[in-house]
Amino acid sequence: MTAKKPSFEVYRAADAPPYSETSCMEYSGITPVIEDGIVRATAEGADDGNEVKLLFSMPGMSLTYAWFKSGFPLPLHSHNADCLYYIIAGSLKLGTEELGPGDGFYVGTDVPYTYKPGPEGVEVLEFRTADAFDIRFRGNTTAFWDKIVDGLRKEKPGWEGQRKPTELAGAK
Repeated sequence: MTAKKPSFEVYRAADAPPYSETSCMEYSGITPVIEDGIVRATAEGADDGNEVKLLFSMPGMSLTYAWFKSGFPLPLHSHNADCLYYIIAGSLKLGTEELGPGDGFYVGTDVPYTYKPGPEGVEVLEFRTADAFDIRFRGNTTAFWDKIVDGLRKEKPGWEGQRKPTELAGAK
C-alpha cells in the first residue's frame, strides 16, 4: 500500500532526526574497497565533520539539512533521485564555482558530484524527489579512499569547537 501524501504538514527543525536514526538513505554498489574506505574514513573522524538531519519526508519528496565543517572531504557520490541544493550559510566550491548564501545547484539522478566546504564550513538544504534514496560512492580505488582519509586527518584538528556558519553570522 502506498502512503498517502499529506495535504498540509508543519515540521520543526528541533524535531528532525539525524540520518543515522532514519531509513531514508540506503547504500548501493558497495564493493570491498568502498567498504574498507568507509570504515577507515569513519575511524579517522568523518562523523565529526558533518551533521545531517531529515527535516521532512513524504512520498516522492524529502528535505534534508546538512552542515559540513570546513574542508570536509565529501566523497564523490550520486543518488538515485534528483537533488536541489540551497546554501543557507557558509560557502562551498563545486568544480571551479564558488557558491555562497542564497546560491544553489541541481544534480540529476545518478550524476556523480562532490563539493568542498569553505573556510567557515557550509550549511545546505537538500530537496529530493524521493522520500527514500540511495547513495552510491564512485571512488572504487584504495588511492581514492586514501585521499579522503588524508583529507580528514588534515582537516579534523580545525573542527574542534567550530560553529555553524549561521551561528557565526548571528554573532557579527
